[in-house]
Amino acid sequence: MEWIERLNKAISYIEDNLTDKIDYEELGRIACCSSYHFQRMFSYMAGMPLSEYIRKRRMSLAAVDIQGEDVKIIDVAQKYGYSSPTAFNRAFQSIHGIAPSAVKAGGVSVKSFPQITFKITVKGVEEMNYRIEAKESFRIVGVSVPLEKEIEKNFAVIPSKWQEVSTNGTLQELIGMMDTEPMGVLGVSTCNSEEQWRYYIAVSSSKGNEKYEEYTVPAATWAIFPGTGTNQSIQELEKRIVTEWLPTSGYEYGDAPDIEVYISPDPQNAKYEVWIPITKKQA
Repeated sequence: MEWIERLNKAISYIEDNLTDKIDYEELGRIACCSSYHFQRMFSYMAGMPLSEYIRKRRMSLAAVDIQGEDVKIIDVAQKYGYSSPTAFNRAFQSIHGIAPSAVKAGGVSVKSFPQITFKITVKGVEEMNYRIEAKESFRIVGVSVPLEKEIEKNFAVIPSKWQEVSTNGTLQELIGMMDTEPMGVLGVSTCNSEEQWRYYIAVSSSKGNEKYEEYTVPAATWAIFPGTGTNQSIQELEKRIVTEWLPTSGYEYGDAPDIEVYISPDPQNAKYEVWIPITKKQA
């Protein structure tokens, strides 16, 4: 229950700062995880990216403000952090489907998006298999791409990189270098507060090759969930981990990367594992 309470405290922080800058790192601190993990949890539980929720809340309140007497649209735009009237108009129309000026004139409908509140819902529809393993640090080699702090901006970047390494011979070369556990092609998201966020396509290896980047995955305890299927099925598994398993598991996110282990990387019928870094909740 503490986990859900922290999420709701983070939502309260958002509400208190809708007319100010919302610090994603602070959201992570409130929820006792990285801003990356907070955004993942939020999007899975809310069914929308965090940035979209914030935009909907701001534009919902902006519509109310615009309908007030003696209120200028430009002042409302600045109130919610838009220095450009064009950017504000674009954001407003994306939510309400009409221009702010039409709302100001009156006689039109606008949308209202209330504040989200998280609750635990116990489903118990389908079992989840997992194991807990404590592992020492291990070295990976491969290629990487930088990640944006707003994680939905990366949705096109990562698949594009996978397509690139699958077609230019990189993936087969990396597989040939794989010689230590975990045995599989790895997708590693390094998203802590101390370093540039990156996504690695790599293998665990003791071999050196100046052609590729190196990264050391720190020692950690992992909850490991096996799965099979397509890229869509691994996303569904990750969603179930965050929304069904994690809230009632007695664990919370640890300070280590998220890892996808593709044991059989067939895009249509992959065999994979999802590794989530965890720590035991404090009593």
